This record gives sequence, C-alpha cells and structure tokens, in this order.
Amino acid sequence: MARGRRTPGSGSSDTPRRRTPGSGEGTGKPGNTGTGGGSPQRRSVRDSGLRTSAQEAGRTSRTTAAGGRNGAGRPTPSWKSTASASSGAKRRTRRGAIRGKKRFWNYPRRGKGPVMRWLPGWRFLLGAAGTVLVIGAVLFGIAYAMVEVPEPDDFALAEGSTITYADGESTMGSFAEVDREIIDPTELPEYVGAAIVASEDRRFYSNVGVDPVAILRALWSNLRGNDTQGGSTLTMQYVERYYTGQTSGYVDKFREAILALKIDQQQSKDEILGAYMNTIYFGRGAYGIERAAQEYFGHPASELTVSESALLAGIIPSPGNWDPAVAPDQAQARWERTLAFMVESGDITQAEADSLEFPEVAEPVRTDTYGGPNGYLLTMIRDELIAAGFTEDEIDGGGLTITSTIDADLQADAVAAAESLPEDTPDGVRVALTSIDNSTGGILALYGGPDFLERQRNAATQDVAQGGSTFKAFALIAALENGATLEDRYTSYSPMDIDGHEVNNFDRINRGNIDLATATQHSVNTSYVQLNREYGPENLVDVAHRLGLPEDTSGLEGNLVNVLGTASPHPVDMAEAYSTIASGGVHHDRFIVASVSNRDGDVVYTGGAEGEREFDPQVIADATYAMQQVVDGGTGATASEIGRPAAGKTGSSNDYRSAWFVGFVPQITTSVAMYQIGEDGEEVSMWDGWGGVAPISGGSYPTDIWTRYMSAAVADLPVEEFPERSEPERVYVPPAEPTQEETTEEPSEEPSEEPSEEPTEEPTEEPTDDPTEEPTGDPTETPTDDPSEEPTEDPSEDADGGLLDGLPNGTGDSSGGGGGGNGGSNGSGGP
Repeated sequence: MARGRRTPGSGSSDTPRRRTPGSGEGTGKPGNTGTGGGSPQRRSVRDSGLRTSAQEAGRTSRTTAAGGRNGAGRPTPSWKSTASASSGAKRRTRRGAIRGKKRFWNYPRRGKGPVMRWLPGWRFLLGAAGTVLVIGAVLFGIAYAMVEVPEPDDFALAEGSTITYADGESTMGSFAEVDREIIDPTELPEYVGAAIVASEDRRFYSNVGVDPVAILRALWSNLRGNDTQGGSTLTMQYVERYYTGQTSGYVDKFREAILALKIDQQQSKDEILGAYMNTIYFGRGAYGIERAAQEYFGHPASELTVSESALLAGIIPSPGNWDPAVAPDQAQARWERTLAFMVESGDITQAEADSLEFPEVAEPVRTDTYGGPNGYLLTMIRDELIAAGFTEDEIDGGGLTITSTIDADLQADAVAAAESLPEDTPDGVRVALTSIDNSTGGILALYGGPDFLERQRNAATQDVAQGGSTFKAFALIAALENGATLEDRYTSYSPMDIDGHEVNNFDRINRGNIDLATATQHSVNTSYVQLNREYGPENLVDVAHRLGLPEDTSGLEGNLVNVLGTASPHPVDMAEAYSTIASGGVHHDRFIVASVSNRDGDVVYTGGAEGEREFDPQVIADATYAMQQVVDGGTGATASEIGRPAAGKTGSSNDYRSAWFVGFVPQITTSVAMYQIGEDGEEVSMWDGWGGVAPISGGSYPTDIWTRYMSAAVADLPVEEFPERSEPERVYVPPAEPTQEETTEEPSEEPSEEPSEEPTEEPTEEPTDDPTEEPTGDPTETPTDDPSEEPTEDPSEDADGGLLDGLPNGTGDSSGGGGGGNGGSNGSGGP
C-alpha cells in the first residue's frame, strides 16, 4: 500500500513529513500528490523561476530513486546524488552572499567612473590616517624611551680661560677657542631673560619644550614661499646648542624635539633659560650674554638696561646681519619688536617702552689678545701651563682662571722705562727687562718687546747677548767660596799680560794693588782675570749654574777669560741668577703662573716651589757688599738714585754689541739688557751711540732704564738693609810692583778691531782670538807716575766693557758719574 512504503530520500522516520519543494524526491509524475509530485501551486512557483537552489539542483541532476547514472555510466545511488546537489547549491549560495557584501578594501572602486574609481574613498582615508597615527605614536614612544639625554656638547661648555694680573682681578688677556664667559644667570636683572623670552619664544613658560602651533605656523609660512622659518622653541634651541651641536635634517630635528620634551621635564624653565643665555651666539665673536654685554656696551651683563637687553634679544636670530654697526635700521626694528612683545607679555608697561631710547652701541673692535707687550707675557704663561701638564683644549676652552705673578703697575712701569729711550734711537735697538720677586722667584714684570705681533720673539726669554762684566760676580762668589776675602788684593795696571792674554781696563788707570771690593766697584778687568786664574774658571761655571744659568748657556765654558762675559745668556736667566744672590744664596726657579682655578673656582694648580739653598749666606753677603760699591760710587752709580740700599753689576760686551745692568734690592731683582740689530739681522756695534751718549755701555742706558723702573717698583716697599759683610781683615798691603808700563798713546777714532765674523740676529758670537785686545782710547784721567800709588780721585766714569772694556767714554759732563744719562745729560756715558 502506498501510504506505508518509505520513499527513497524521504528520511529515516516512519512518520509522514511535509516535503520541501525542490528536495529532489518523488517520481516527478504530474498530478501526483504523493512523494515527488507536488501540488499545482508548488509547480507554479517552481516554474516561475523562484526555485530554490536545492530544487534547481534536483531538477538538473535528474537523479531519482528510479534510476540515474554517474559519469562512468554506472547507476548513482539516490542518496549520493541528493548530497552532491545540496553541496553545489551551498557553494553557489555562499558566493552570491559574498558578492552581495561591500569590502573595506575597495580600490580601485567598482561602480565608479573612470576618474572617481581611482580616488580613495573616505573609508580609505580614515583608515590610512588612523594607521599612520598609531604607527607614529608607537615609533614616538619607542624613540622617547630609547633617546637618552647626552652629556653637554664640548662646544657648549667651551669657555675661554681668563688671565689676570697678580691681584686676581685685573684682566691681562684670555685664551679662547670661543669667546664665552659663563656667569650665574641669577645675578642678571629679570628683564634680561624676559626680553629673550619675548623675542624668541613667547609661550616658553607654557609649552612642554615643543610648540606644535609654532611648528605648523612655520610650516605654513614655508609652504607659501616666504622666508624659511623654524618652529624651534627656546628649549629646542637650547638643546641644539648645549647638547647636540648644530643639527640639520628631519631626523636630527625629531631627536631634538624628543630631547626638548625630556629636558623640559628634568629641568626648570629658569635653568633652561639661564643655560641658553650662557650659550647663545650674539655676534661679534661673543658667545653668551656676558661677552655680548662687554662687546656691545662695554660693561658686564649684570649692568644691562631694559633697552640694551631688548636690543641683544632682538638680534639673536641673525646677529651678524642685524648688528647695529652693520644694519642700524634693522637693529632698531628688532629692538622695537622686542619691546612690543615685552609689553604684550606684561614685562613692562607701554609707558615704560615709550620712554626708552635706542641704546648706544660700541663700535666693533677686532683686537688681538697677543698685541703689544702683553703678548710676550701671555705666550710665556701658555708655555708654562703646557709644561705643567695642561692641554691646549683645557687652556683654550676649559674656562680656567689663570692668575699670573705679573704686577699690573710694575708691568706698566717696566714698559714705560724700556720705551723711554731718546727719539733718535735706531729701530734695531732691542731692550729686555725682567724683574723677579726674590722671595719666591715669581716674575713681577717683563718687557720682551713693544709688540708681539710685529716681532714674535721675546727679547728677554729667547734672545741672548754676551754678558760682559756681569760675570765678574760669579767669579767673586767662586773665589769667596774657596777661601778668598774681600781684602785680597790684585794689581790693576793696564794693559797686563796674563797667561798670554793682553788684558786692558776701560780707563787705563792704574789703581795700584786693590782689594776685591774696589776691583768690583770699578769693574777692573786685570784684577778679575788674575782672580779667575787663581781660583779656576771651572768654579765660575759651576757657580753660574747653581745661581740659575742653564747648562746649555751659549759660550759658558771654563776658560780664563770667561770672567769677562764671553758667554751669552738669556736676559731672564741673568735676572734669576742675580735673584739667587739677592735672596742670600737660596735659588728659586722663576715662574709666571701663580695659580689656576677651574670654572667651579677650585684651585687646580699652584706655581712656584720652595727655594733651595745653594750658597753659604756669608759668602753671598760679602759678594753683595762688593756689588753695593758698584752702585754707591762705581760703574752703576746712577742706580743709587732709587734712594735705598742696592747692589748690582754693569756689563758691556766685545765692541759694545751688548750692554747690561743687573741689580737688586733685598726684595726685587731686575736685569736690563740692550743690543742692536742691523737691517740684515746682523749685530751692530753701539760704539757710536745715540742721544748724545757714546758708546752705549752697561752704565749708560741700561742703568738708566733700571733706575727708572726700580724707583717706581720700590716706592711702596719698606727699606731693607743687606746682611752685614764679614769682619774686614786688617793686614799690611805693600805697594804693587809694576811689571809693565801703562800705554799713553793717543786714542783712535774707531775701535782698533773690526768684528771677527758676521753676527747673527742673536748676539751669540764667540770672543775674538785675543779677547783682551781693545782699541786705544783717551783715558779719562792721566795715570800717576808711580803705578803703585792709588789715584787721587775716584774715577766714577770707569766702565767694564766685557772683552773690550778699554773703549773711551761717551760725551757728557763727568759730574754725572758712570750713569751717563739719556740724551747726554749729566753723565759721561760711562760703562
């Protein structure tokens, strides 16, 4: 019976079910209301094209329980045919659903025109923008975490070192890689910083280190083709100059912005502003507000007015172009702009701004630190610091405060004295002056020349000159150390043959048998060569080294005539050597740097050292007593004009190519050396002299210069006495037996011997073969008939003359003594 039979594909249930159209089950006979037949209504729906996918699949496959074949021609089971049809229908349904939905990525866009389909839609733009923001935020976060605040840039910290005189306040000069002087910004008036903030970053106190508004404004201005602008805040400028150096490119700017954000969190606004003011460039070579104030207005930054502050703040973006000396109109416009912003920010009132006048600005002056006489001092200071272990970078950029030993007043006196020669003084004349503190070895004043930039060779420390009779002091000390006394006597006639050397005295006067004090007072060559022979020229060399002359002093050898000054020392070395005598036999190495402090004020170096005793005090006291006679009535009598106990020794070299006076009081020793250079750099004899003085000997201009300087140097010092000499021995002195008659020949007009070799710029020539030969001259006093008899008059015009001490005196009245006097006034010209 049909009702009870299971139709293939109807399911597993025995209960009749309502069949779903298109299931593919049934016989497919028309009008059959059973399985597979369907009602006319259902057929109508199916035939109208509204068949479901499953129905369409069932119809197409023609697979029924009654019969169907697969692709191989074999019968296909009805259950398999039905499953296949169902699967295909599902796939078609899924593709249709997908085709019916809109995709997020719709590019090029379907259904749009030929142009519009290539333009991104709002979904694309929104998505892209969101993606960029997310990626940017992630990258920024990573960069912020990774970028560390670096150490300050070396250039930002570079601060020139300042050299002061001995008082620690008066400035001598500076060593500067960059002209900057870092100051405490809290010492500045508030309006100085306010002017800079108003001009450079009006939202400085409200922004977080970067200013998006300023960045966008600058970008918009740049895009419009205006002058290129930057959106850097004051903090970003500070970062650029203080931490990173000058930056360029977007990567550098991005890092700069991150650092600005970090630093804004780590430092206060006042700290940032203060460091900025100490770092920024203001033009005229000046870095930092302090140097800017000095360059533009000639006073410290702490004394800046509101008007001056506004000017400096206004020219920061382009100081070279907006300097009032270069573009006064532009400078004034920037000044007015800054004042307007200060009014806007409430730093000053409009009335105050209206009352201000454009400030007067100093003309830019390009001065060289090394110009003039101080250039020699600065070079010495630099050399001494390097020798002490300081590097060039520390000296030029370490912000050191270097206190020298130079006394500002004494240095001015030294320059004035050294440059006091007559107007007709030849251009080639060189003068060297060195003054030393006997208690420490510190150099109090030094003259190495008129201008370091014109002649970069220090006459005091680099030039040399034959020492002449200044070496007799060394022979005297050597003899006293080895048992001699000031009462020891030697014959003094001239000329005298001593071991094959013909030795002459300047004045040809026979003083008979004279003691060492008298021989020193009148610089008697014949007596001193005998003394040197007796106690050994090697001992003179040893004494010279212990006093302070270097081992490599040119010409310092152990020969008989070294007592006449055949060696050529540096003038500064002679000052050090005689300072050892003045200090009672304690040697101090000379120095010019008293101390060095770093930028924090800590002393990192102290110059000088403890002295070392080299000689018995009594030996030195006796030698000093003999040299006092030189000043009291001998070849250096002019020096007595300082009005207090003084001692020293004159010296004149072969053919008067150099002239010296080295003298001292208990507190100060000063050496003065003089020589002349020709047009071709050769040494020139000063026989003819100038200014009415001829020849130029140690007792003339050198002693005059010494006297002028020392009169000022000792003015404020207490008068001190030298130590007492040894108790004089009382012995009988028989008259000397002459072995040779004095010469009485007439004087010649010129020296009898021309220089034996072409001299160089430095007077370093060795003595002639016969170092005692001298030109004849007119003696200033006729010798007595009895050569053993002491002269009836003390010849104050006697000179030493070194190798050629027998040259005649210069012009002038003999009442002036051995000092001669400038311009021929009251003096014989003397030694």
